[in-house]
Order: sequence, then structure tokens, then C-alpha cells
Amino acid sequence: MKLAVIPARGGSKRIPRKNIKSFCGKPIIAWSIAAAHGSGCFDRVIVSTDDAEIAGVARDAGAEVPFVRPSALSDDQTGTIPVVRHAVEWQIATGEAPSAVCCIYATAPFLMPDDIRRGLSVLEQRGGDFAFSVAKHPSPIQRAFRATASGHVEMFDPQHFQTRSQDLEEAFYDAGQFYWGTASAWCSAETLFSPTSTAVVLASYRVQDIDTPDDWVRAEWMFKALQAMA
Repeated sequence: MKLAVIPARGGSKRIPRKNIKSFCGKPIIAWSIAAAHGSGCFDRVIVSTDDAEIAGVARDAGAEVPFVRPSALSDDQTGTIPVVRHAVEWQIATGEAPSAVCCIYATAPFLMPDDIRRGLSVLEQRGGDFAFSVAKHPSPIQRAFRATASGHVEMFDPQHFQTRSQDLEEAFYDAGQFYWGTASAWCSAETLFSPTSTAVVLASYRVQDIDTPDDWVRAEWMFKALQAMA
């Protein structure tokens, strides 16, 4: 079987109640649940939460919430892997063991069902432990610079000051939308970033971190623009 796990704890600080805040007309987590169902990939779509209100919203949007996430896995220091591992172990203990598991973030309204299907195809065809969404950095990271304590600037990699942008290696970053992995990898891995992981590249205009109120406003404008183009 194939399992979707959507982590959604209740204690968001920078954007209160972030995981169920209304985004372009419905709770943001509902967009992730809809994408999971729309992909046709999953036997179960589970939301892992410690919060009764989030659980209710998730059920109304069509997800299962078959357990309450333990408090030890619900603080802001807990990473994604332990949360998904807990859900996988719960599924193994209570029913059929999954062959592949996809973690989908609750705040990923740009995620499309086809992205999820493509991620599964990459995982199955290329093998390895994980296949997850990435996007290209918009400018060469080799030419990035820092602000010094004195208020001046210095390059991280001064040797590339004269290098043409087109001659520099492309770099990618975690798009924060989905992470496919084998059940065994979720149960044993310490990191998603390993030589056996594979990148699934998304278009940059469909990737936006939503960590601050400014991010939220920008994401809604982007989402509305994409809908108008559809």
C-alpha cells in the first residue's frame, strides 16, 4: 500500500494557526489533502496532529486522523522524519505495511497531483531511499555575499567574482512540498539528503516558502495569478 502523511502540529508561532488558516478560500491544509487525493496514488491520506481543531478541519477536508500525535513529537524542535516515522510505525502496527510513503506539507497549496505522481515514478524508476521536490536557486549561489559586522559586504566565494553566471554550476533548494520515501527509509534514515535521494524539479513560479505573514501575502497573490492563467 501507499501512504500519505501530512504533518500539522498546532503550535505555529510566526503565523498563528498556520496549518488551518484560510488560504484563497479554504484552510490551507485542505489544498494539500486535495492534491493527495487528486493524485490517485494513495490508499490512505493521514494527517498527523496533536491539535483537535486541526484534526476536525482535516477530516472535513477528506483526510483520516486515526491517532493523536504524541506531545514528544509536537514541539518546534521535532523534525519531519520522526513524525513520519511515527505514522509509518503506527500503520505497520495496526494494518498493512506500506511500501512507499509520501510526506506532504500542510502549507503546500502550489502542490499539484501530477507532481506527486511524478515523484512516485522517480522513486520507483530510479530506486534509492527518497525522491523529493526541489527548485533552482534564482541566481548563482557561488556569487552570494554576506554583510560583515562592520556593515560592509564580502563574497562567500571571491574566486567567482569574474565568473560568468552561465559558467557556474546550477544549485537547487528544498521546495518544501513533498517527500516520497520507502517505508524502510522513513523508519531508519537520519536525513533526507543522501547519495541515494533523487531531486524532483518543480517550476520556480510554483514554489514559495510560507513562514512569515509577508510570505503568506505573496503566496496568495501568486496562487491567484496561477488560477487566472489556468
